[in-house]
Formats: sequence, structure tokens, C-alpha cells
Amino acid sequence: MTTPQPQQEKENHLGQKRPAKPAQAMWKGFVQGSVGAAIGGACAHPLDLIKVRMQLQTDATNKLNMVQMGRRIFATEGAVGLFKGVDASIARQLVYSGTRFGMYDVFKRAAGEDSGPLSLPTKAACAIGAGAIGAFCGNPGDLAMVRMQADGKLPEAQRRGYRNIFDAVRKIAGSEGVVSLWQTGVVPNMNRAAIITVGQLAAYDQCKQILLDNGFRDGIPTHFGASFMAAFIASLMSNPVDVAKTRLMNQGSGPDATKYTGTLNAMTTMCRTEGPLSLYKGFAATFSRQCPYVVITWVSV
Repeated sequence: MTTPQPQQEKENHLGQKRPAKPAQAMWKGFVQGSVGAAIGGACAHPLDLIKVRMQLQTDATNKLNMVQMGRRIFATEGAVGLFKGVDASIARQLVYSGTRFGMYDVFKRAAGEDSGPLSLPTKAACAIGAGAIGAFCGNPGDLAMVRMQADGKLPEAQRRGYRNIFDAVRKIAGSEGVVSLWQTGVVPNMNRAAIITVGQLAAYDQCKQILLDNGFRDGIPTHFGASFMAAFIASLMSNPVDVAKTRLMNQGSGPDATKYTGTLNAMTTMCRTEGPLSLYKGFAATFSRQCPYVVITWVSV
């Protein structure tokens, strides 16, 4: 008769020891991540749309803040205008976040999570890989979402007029080629996803531990505090790449339409023509959108 082996202790997302529990089925990470993110993305979509419109502002003399931009959209396009591209956002989250959360579990298991706690650098490496893969898989939805969100800012004659995500993907593939769906803006998109995933994970763990080390109790208020700090750090780290991604995805194809040639070129061009702070256009909306997502994610874990 085999002697039962004692359960190994494993660390939870707070870095605290807890008894090991049966391994979760691999598919659950993909499904839970995709469904949860799709609901969160749909609820936060107006803030995401405001963020995109703010990031596309190039006139330094007539820049609108988050509240002013929201009012303008509501006044000119109605309440429905705040949800332009929401179907593309949901489709993107189903693919992007489902892949991101699922692959994060896959990488952690491959790194030996079942045999003992992983170090923070190992978790960060898993997050980088998972975020980049998720962003690549979800790039068509992200591209369609950005263009649908930006359409209302263009002169009427220049609007693309996508009816929904399927119409957007079909037209982009027809006019720019199928490859463009995974080519246009994919590098800054993958960079952004890697940065955000690492920022949310590593920053939350570190901020939580700092609060606990300084006498805070392990409860909901501490979860909220660490979540807000992680959201701020993730937003601060990712906003420059996010702005570059938005600009690259919104521009058309062809020599006449191409203003930026890549992520670095977009960022340096913006700094030269609009000033360094242009890399943080839409930061308030980015942070406002990140907060509920990070809070709900970590409080519910």
C-alpha cells in the first residue's frame, strides 16, 4: 500500500502559503478569462472609446479632456455613439483575454507551478508570453474596434462606415489584404498587452505585499488599494505604446495614407510634432477604464 504524500504548499496570488488544491482543468482559464473580460470590456466600452478619441487628437490648441470628449460624443452622436465598436470589443476580448488567461495558466504549469511556488520573474515571463500571444490572436478584433471607435471623429466623407465587426473585417481584408488583419498595429498591440499583463500581475503582487508588510489586514480594502495602485502602474507603463497602437491602427494603407511606419517612429514623431506629453493622451480615460477591470479581477480571485 502506497503511503499518501503530504500535500505541497503553494502560494496564492498574494504570495501567501496555502494548501495545494486539485489542478483546474486547462480549458477553464480560457473560458473564464474570455467571458469575464467580454463583460468587463462591454461595460467599460464608453471609457475606451473616449480614450481612443483623445489619443487621436492632434490639434494642440483645441484638446479636449475626458469629460469634454464624452460630452461632445454624446451631443453629436447620441448615447449610442458611446458604444460604437462594442461588438468588436466583445469579440476582441473573447479571443484576446481568453487566450491571455488560458496561456498564462499553461505557461505557469510548464514552468513547474504544480511542484512549487514560482518566482516573480518567472511569473512575469509567463505574463509577457501570454499577453503577446493573446494580442496577436485578437489583433483583427482590436483593429476593427479602433477604426469603428475612431470613425465618428473623421469628416463624413472619410468615414469607413463599418456596420459591425464582420463588415469591418471583410472590408479591411478586401482593401488591405487578409494579412493586414494580423499585421497592422500588431507589434505595439503585442507590446502593450505584454506590458499591461506584467503590470497588472507583478504590480498587484508587490503592492499587496507592501500593504501587508505595513500593517494592513488581508481584506477587501487592501485588495482595492493594491488593485488601484496596480491599475495606475499598468496604465502608466502602457499608455505610450497604446497611443502608438491607436495611431497605427487608425491610419490607412498605402504611401499617401501612411504617416507612421512603426511603433518607435510613431512615438518619436508624436514627441517631435506634439510634444512628449502626447504619449499620455487619454491617460485619464485609460486609468478610469483599468481601475474597474483590475479591481474586479483581483477581488474576485
